[in-house]
Formats: sequence, structure tokens, C-alpha cells
Amino acid sequence: MEEELFIVALRQGDQRAYLQLLEAYQQKVFNTCISFVPNAADAEDIAQEVFIEVFNSVSKFKGDAKLSTWIYRISVNKSLEFIRKKKAKKRFGFMQSILGNDIPIDRRSYFTEFDHPGILLENKEKNEILFRAIHSLPDSQRVVFTLHNIEGRSYKEVAEVTGKSISSVESLMFRAKKSLRQLLEAYYKKEGF
Repeated sequence: MEEELFIVALRQGDQRAYLQLLEAYQQKVFNTCISFVPNAADAEDIAQEVFIEVFNSVSKFKGDAKLSTWIYRISVNKSLEFIRKKKAKKRFGFMQSILGNDIPIDRRSYFTEFDHPGILLENKEKNEILFRAIHSLPDSQRVVFTLHNIEGRSYKEVAEVTGKSISSVESLMFRAKKSLRQLLEAYYKKEGF
């Protein structure tokens, strides 16, 4: 019942409710975004977009799921949308370089700024290898793997956020782990480890 009153306050534009929402979810949303987009500045931008979306569409929130699940779903979708746009820009830059209209490319690795609180690896190089492999997974596998293994969400929570059944989540997780294992084995064989 308390969540329903909170949602009503948000719908009515109550500033205290908005501040309470930010206080309760700001760090959680940022952690979700940085799990998908391992760059602090971009993750902050995406988190801001998430809250703008939440504020603008709270009137459309049906209450089919918990508010937290709805916010996580928006966080995941905004993160994936950002990744798709970034990939499109890379393709455009590649085509420009082929056609002779070079666009300056930032040679610094996108992943080296990564510092996610849920991942404790010894150095940035290992982070970069792992997250390059994760980001090469199909979206559905990447979402399930990231929410479960990096964000620490249960299969039930992942199913709620993604709108999939638990058995579907388990299947995607199995395929994601298998794909990651193959990608990482191929990388380390190529590197001579």
C-alpha cells in the first residue's frame, strides 16, 4: 500500500517524492548502467536519462510489477539503446574512413575507465578483456548475464526485469556462459596463454 501512495505522489509531481525516488534509486540505477556501459561519464548520462524517463512516464506506470523492477527495466533498455547508438556511430566512422572522410577516432580504450563496484579484478586489462567478451554477446544473453552475474540479481528478478520466464532466463544464462567460455578460450589461445 505504501508504494501505491508513493506512486500517486510521483504522479502528482510531489517534489519530496521525486527526491525520495532519487535518493532510493540513484546509486542502483548508476550501478546497473555501468554494468552495461563500463564508462563512468556515460553511465551517469544514461542514469540521468533513466530518471527523466521515469519522471515523464510515471503516469503510464501500470503497477503490473514493482516500481523497482520497472526502473531496472528502463535502466537496462536505456543502456542497451546507448550501446546500439555507439555501435552505429562506430560503423559510420568506419565507413567514413573507407570513403576517405576520416573522422578522428579516440584511440583510448572505452573500457579502461571501468571501475564497477561489483567487479573486483586485479587490473584494468582483465576488466577490458572480460567486458569486451560480455559486450560481444547477443543483447538477450548480455542482459541476463549482466543482471545475474554482475548486478547479483536472482533469476526471478532477472525474469521480472526482462519479462521472460525463469526457464528462458536459465537457458539464456547457459548460452551466455558457454559463449563467454568459448570467446575467452579463443582469446587466450590467440594470445599464447
